[in-house]
Amino acid sequence: MPTAYLSGLLLGLSVILAIGAQNAFVLRQGLKREHVFWICLTCAVSDALLIGFGVGGFRGTATVAPWILPLLRYGGALFLLVYGLRSARAAYRGGGNLDPAPQETSSLRAAMLTCLALTWLNPHVYLDTVALLGSISTQYPGRETAFGLGAASGSFLFFFTLGYGARLLRPLFAKPFAWQVLDALIAVVMIGIAARLVAME
Repeated sequence: MPTAYLSGLLLGLSVILAIGAQNAFVLRQGLKREHVFWICLTCAVSDALLIGFGVGGFRGTATVAPWILPLLRYGGALFLLVYGLRSARAAYRGGGNLDPAPQETSSLRAAMLTCLALTWLNPHVYLDTVALLGSISTQYPGRETAFGLGAASGSFLFFFTLGYGARLLRPLFAKPFAWQVLDALIAVVMIGIAARLVAME
């Protein structure tokens, strides 16, 4: 049991460590100190649910209903493209900062909707959590639940560390140019993911 849990924890962490649309959003919210707890919790719980689906056999749904993956692929690509272009515009305009009373703040509702969209409309999330972790869990017969719990624990550990650890970078992001660089990086990541989704077979 501990071996399956630890394997799930380490693999779950390795899957989500790469910079992606969801991670970039959590980092940005952490730097702004806006709704950090709820954003981190939403990302972690969403991952846990998807991992549960994968471990529980949801990955077989793609075989029964093959139209699901193309729908997720193109819908997710469109959303990531739009969000990436918005970040590119923010990078071009500049003006971001960490003033105590920033000119532009997002409501909890807006932040949550964006977070949910970046999570549930991103096909890579399904490939990583449902398909990859779900299929690997079969290597632990009778211990799939422990593996899934380990992977879900990795998501909670990662997102809360990223969200609350971002404040350590606040001195750097007190400079508007640093925000332009971050927005540009987010734009490149999101548009790049969108392009790969459309190009993949």
